[in-house]
Amino acid sequence: MGKVILKLAVKRKHGHLYYVDAKGNVWETKMARGGRKKKKK
Repeated sequence: MGKVILKLAVKRKHGHLYYVDAKGNVWETKMARGGRKKKKK
């Protein structure tokens, strides 16, 4: 398991997922759920 090196280095957006690759780059991707409410049918 990894450990926290630096906290609050990236300003996070709601509905996005962040991860660090092997080279130390931070990647941002939209979560499948996205944090949005579903429309009623």
